Amino acid sequence: MGKGGQDYGKSELLDDTREQKGEYYPAWSEDVRECQEKYQVNKDYGLSADDVIKRRQIHGFNELEKHEGPSILRLILDQFNDTLVRILLVAAVVSFVLAWCDGDEGGEMEITAFVEPLVIFLILIVNAIVGVWQENNAEKALEALKEIQSEHASVIREGRKISHLPAKELVPGDIVELRVGDKIPADMRVLSLISSTLRVEQGSLTGESEAVSKTTKAVAEDVDIQGKKCMVFAGTTVVNGNCVCLVTQTGMSTEIGKVHSQIHEASQSEDDTPLKKKLNEFGEVLTAIIGVICSLVWLINVKYFLSWEFVDGWPRNFKFSFEKCTYYFEIAVALAVAAIPEGLPAVITTCLALGTRKMAAKNALVRKLPSVETLGCTTVICSDKTGTLTTNQMAVAKLVAMGSEANKVRSFDVQGTSYNPFDGKIQNWSEGQLDPNLMMIAKIAAICNDADVENSGHEKSEHFVANGMPTEAALKVLVEKMGLPRELGSSTSSEYDGVLRCSYKWNKIEQRIATLEFDRDRKSMGVIVSSITGKKLLLVKGAVENLLERSSYVQLLDGSIAELNQSSRGVILKSLNEMSTRALRVLGFAYTDKLPEIFTTYNGNEDHPAHELLMNPGNYSSIESKLIFVGLAGLRDPPRKEVSEAIEDCRTAGIRVMVITGDNKDTAEAICHEIGVFGRDETISSRSLTGKEFTELSARDKDTHLAQSGGLLFSRAEPRHKQEIVRLLKDSGEVVAMTGDGVNDAPALKLADIGIAMGIAGTEVAKEASDMVLADDNFSTIVAAVGEGRSIYNNMKAFIRYMISSNMGEVASIFLTAALGIPEGLIPVQLLWVNLVTDGPPATALGFNPPDKDIMKKPPRRSDDSLISPWILFRYLVIGSYVGLATVGIFIIWYTQSSFLGINLIGDGHSLVTYSQLANWGQCHTWQNFSVSPFTAGTLEFKFDNPCDYFHEGKVKAMTLSLSVLVAIEMFNSLNALSEDGSLVSMPPWVNPWLLLAMSVSFGLHFLILYVPFLARVFGIVPLSLNEWLLVLAIALPVILIDEILKFVGRCTSGIRTSSARRSTKPKAE
Repeated sequence: MGKGGQDYGKSELLDDTREQKGEYYPAWSEDVRECQEKYQVNKDYGLSADDVIKRRQIHGFNELEKHEGPSILRLILDQFNDTLVRILLVAAVVSFVLAWCDGDEGGEMEITAFVEPLVIFLILIVNAIVGVWQENNAEKALEALKEIQSEHASVIREGRKISHLPAKELVPGDIVELRVGDKIPADMRVLSLISSTLRVEQGSLTGESEAVSKTTKAVAEDVDIQGKKCMVFAGTTVVNGNCVCLVTQTGMSTEIGKVHSQIHEASQSEDDTPLKKKLNEFGEVLTAIIGVICSLVWLINVKYFLSWEFVDGWPRNFKFSFEKCTYYFEIAVALAVAAIPEGLPAVITTCLALGTRKMAAKNALVRKLPSVETLGCTTVICSDKTGTLTTNQMAVAKLVAMGSEANKVRSFDVQGTSYNPFDGKIQNWSEGQLDPNLMMIAKIAAICNDADVENSGHEKSEHFVANGMPTEAALKVLVEKMGLPRELGSSTSSEYDGVLRCSYKWNKIEQRIATLEFDRDRKSMGVIVSSITGKKLLLVKGAVENLLERSSYVQLLDGSIAELNQSSRGVILKSLNEMSTRALRVLGFAYTDKLPEIFTTYNGNEDHPAHELLMNPGNYSSIESKLIFVGLAGLRDPPRKEVSEAIEDCRTAGIRVMVITGDNKDTAEAICHEIGVFGRDETISSRSLTGKEFTELSARDKDTHLAQSGGLLFSRAEPRHKQEIVRLLKDSGEVVAMTGDGVNDAPALKLADIGIAMGIAGTEVAKEASDMVLADDNFSTIVAAVGEGRSIYNNMKAFIRYMISSNMGEVASIFLTAALGIPEGLIPVQLLWVNLVTDGPPATALGFNPPDKDIMKKPPRRSDDSLISPWILFRYLVIGSYVGLATVGIFIIWYTQSSFLGINLIGDGHSLVTYSQLANWGQCHTWQNFSVSPFTAGTLEFKFDNPCDYFHEGKVKAMTLSLSVLVAIEMFNSLNALSEDGSLVSMPPWVNPWLLLAMSVSFGLHFLILYVPFLARVFGIVPLSLNEWLLVLAIALPVILIDEILKFVGRCTSGIRTSSARRSTKPKAE
């Protein structure tokens, strides 16, 4: 290198006003010389050590930032940012304080007092642990992104080549050499090609279905990322060729760095799921209801702990009883415990977990539990094209061969969507009857080809994969479908055990001795072969227009050769145009048996003069001249077989499908027409836009475009386009499911309500950013998962309503007790047991309700759809009132009645009192001649030295009856929850055998605490006799009849309620 070059490399950096971190410089639109001048570097010398230090001070290291996630303490505190949890926390603290204050009294009730707060605290701790564990996974997508960065780079600095420089030490202006297989370490401008071609696999970043050819030529400044043909991007891979590049962007300024920032930004704005929002709203309403009821209870009973006399019109002589005040405060706490369905979080988690197992069986792997429920109200599916709607496996769809005359061609439709040679056939094909023209096509496709196909699966699950270029693998699959001519078919070698038997046979007949590599100028690849007869042939495949320019003849059906005239050229170009309009990638086939004389004795030997001729790619065009054109094939990444039906299912289910792809517009439109996103002959100019065209619309026009009914297509979409589309859809109230597999999809996956990544073709970045992973990369799996999500939501709604109605009954019971002034019939620990343990199994079992047959024929529910409609609320207020009356009623009946409905109740010897005495039990010490008899409960006998204790320790039997009635009613009420409006006649209990099993478990648990002495003492209850159980059943069973009547009214008025609901939501929609 001359002195001047060294001075150039060591020159000063640009002044600070011109070179600041992140300065915009469109290197792709400037030629190579201008780029070197801008970055003040010479490609042969590179940067000096001083340059590197100064630039690193400005740009930092070439690495992605590590965003500090929220601390563990912050995550823990966030778990208590929930209304229901806060109410529970207050109730637990108050219960604990009261238990502590009463602790000095000692006795058996002390154990009971502490059980309640400890159990509530345990629930809150478990809930917090699960929440922290889920949220701690949020930053894993960013960690996965770092793993796809290159670790080392081959760099030229100060005229010396550094082969393994850590990639993080690169700075803008560095000169980097790339080779086949290298992972690109930064965003770089291609300065020069060392090989004739350079191809880069950048689909994970841009969404393109094929490797992209790169060039040194500048492009327009305003092109999208796919159009920057002279740029290579960090995290992508070189699949063919070598080159020298100039680093233009490093670290967070690279395209992958922008994706990193977008993922982080999206993770900061994750919304609550629809169910979480509804439960939060319910918690707020519950808080207000509890406040009102507690205030009412205190107002009703204030006379018991606060009294005064009026003197001269003013209240005087106040008397306050702290003991009574504490007692009614405990009732308020009991109300809070009764009103909150403590078991609800556990049951929801269990149901969602069961849902994930069902979905896993359908190849949908759910990473975040709430996603199961959100799927049920999905209104829009934004799907990537490549690999989701299509197979991501190239396949030949059309074969065109020459006819019996030069101006005639023959067309064959080729079936199949994968690399499986047995997947589909060629239509109108005569097996084994290959004419010379078809034989030549098969020979060229098999030999002028570097790809291979192998079966990577096992016997029961075959999975064929391509090694090499996908287009070449598709051509070899075509050869297998074409078969061999009869004279060759019987002699197929048994020594070959692969899947490409026909290709193997053609390669045995014609021995390949040289390859004319593909280059971007002539757009073709050729091979020289030596046949068994010793004759040399040149077989060529490539772009049809380029082959026609170098062809002089055509081969006809019978193998004869005719001149390539304007008529035959026109017929071939017409076939090319027809295939191109179907968005097929078309390759032509040609050959010649008249090679230059120098090749006559050539056999691949490097010392032969012909070999030296082949070492210079500039000679290839002259060697590939005067060719004989034989035919052409149209290839594509075909749609999956089941996608059309799945999209029709989406349409029936009221779900819109939008295709957002990085691929080109024509290809994407053709696929969308074929799979049913658009109608076959539908005009789609208003429905198909590129990402750039969409961003140029005004805000109003964007909203109008996205609000169109039916399918939409966005092609050439970049990550920012995908994010903007998802954000706008969410802002308009849609629940968005987004699919993707590449790094470029990760920000939108994170932002969507449901991010769905591909399990097979998906990058780790996409999987970590997603809520769900498709094990089979299949769009129809999403539709099946949506159906499952709807079913799960319906079942969750059933058990939520069941649990809430049960809690309403408990609140009614305590309120009635306080309002009537009778002794407390249910204590907090009993209510907690019912809410957590007894109600849990039936509520969980309701999650196994079979799905409705028409579940995917209904429109998706609105995300603001009420969990409990006014009619349902009225129904459960009626049921709740009955529960309250039944639990309080049986308490009163035991104290005041000798028999009920013919059932004798005084067999245990207990004394009867009047209702007036029961309601004024606090005045017992003032009653004259009041006495009570001992009574038995199982093997226990209760005696009273102080008759007033009959309303304290003596109420244990009445309390047990109240608790048993509550449990029995809630078990029968679970049968009511099988269907929202369906009668038990049309949906009998055995449609869900799990519910019957759960009821048995719950009754078994209740018997356990009744008949195990230690547990009975903890819960303050005693065993019941047969007569007492008959009374419990007699009072509990009517709940089924009451709800059946209400369901009948509901069925009769459903039309009226639906139309009124539509009228109320119409103004909002407008």
